Amino acid sequence: MTEENSIPERNRAIVRTFLAAVLIWCAGGMAAAGAELYRTKVTVTGQGEANRIAGFATCLEDVLIKVSGAQKLAGDRRLAPYKSKAKDFVTTFSYRDQFLGKPIRDEQGTRDRPYDLTVDFEESKIDEILKKLGLKPWLSHRPVLAVFVAMEQGPRNYIVTIDGALSDLQRDALLAAADKRGMLIVLPGGAALAKSNINGETLGTMPLSALAPVAAEQDAEAVLIGRLVWDDRQLGWTTQWQIDWAGQTHRWQVRGVTFDEAFRRGIGGAAQILSGQ
Repeated sequence: MTEENSIPERNRAIVRTFLAAVLIWCAGGMAAAGAELYRTKVTVTGQGEANRIAGFATCLEDVLIKVSGAQKLAGDRRLAPYKSKAKDFVTTFSYRDQFLGKPIRDEQGTRDRPYDLTVDFEESKIDEILKKLGLKPWLSHRPVLAVFVAMEQGPRNYIVTIDGALSDLQRDALLAAADKRGMLIVLPGGAALAKSNINGETLGTMPLSALAPVAAEQDAEAVLIGRLVWDDRQLGWTTQWQIDWAGQTHRWQVRGVTFDEAFRRGIGGAAQILSGQ
C-alpha cells in the first residue's frame, strides 16, 4: 500500500472510531435521560431523619407524576400507603446546602439551614406502583413544548421570556416546573415576540396557529398558552391554560395559587395530555 492510498484508509478509520464514540455517547445520553425521570429533589430543613423521611414522601409523589406524566396523581389519596414507606423505594440520596459558604445561624449548626435533597428511586419499584395505580411509565419521546405565558397584575401586563429582566423570577419558576415534570420547554425571546406583534394583551386572543412560527424557530413540537391574572381577593393567581394536541383543544383553569404552583399545574397538565394518561 502506498502512502497516498493509506491516507484515505486512515481517515475512514478515524471516521469509524468517531461514529462509534458518538453511538456510545448517544446510548449513554438516552440512558441518562431515562434515569433522570426517576430522580427528583425537594427543599428540606437540616439533614435530620424526620425531615428526610418527609422529603422522601414528597419526592415519591413527584417522581410518580414525572415518570408517568399523570398530573392527576397530585394529592391522590391512593398514594398515602406508598408515601408512608417511601424510603423503601429509594436507591440513593444526597444533600446540597443552599447556604453553602454562609455562616451557620443556630446553635446546632444545621437545624435551620435549607438543603436540596436529591433522591433517586428504583425504577422497577416505581413502575410497579404505577401499574397498581392503573398507569404506565411514559418512556417514549416527550415533545418539546413552547410555552407562552402572559402575566397580568394591575397595570403590569407582560409575557415571560427567556431574555427579559422583567420576568426573570417567572422564567426560573417555569424552568423548575418543567424539570420537576420531566418536560423540555422553550420560552420565546423578546425580539421574536416583537417581530410577530405578540404581547401580553394580544396573547389571549391569538389562535395557537399564530404562535406556530415562533415555536417552530425553537424546534418546538407543541404549544402551551397560559394566562395568569392576579386576584386580590384570593391573594393568588387565576390561571387559564390551553394546548392543542392530536386534533383536540384542551383547556383548564387553576385559581388562587402561587405562580410556581400555577406553572407546575400548567406544564403538568400539558404532560398528562401529551402522554395520553
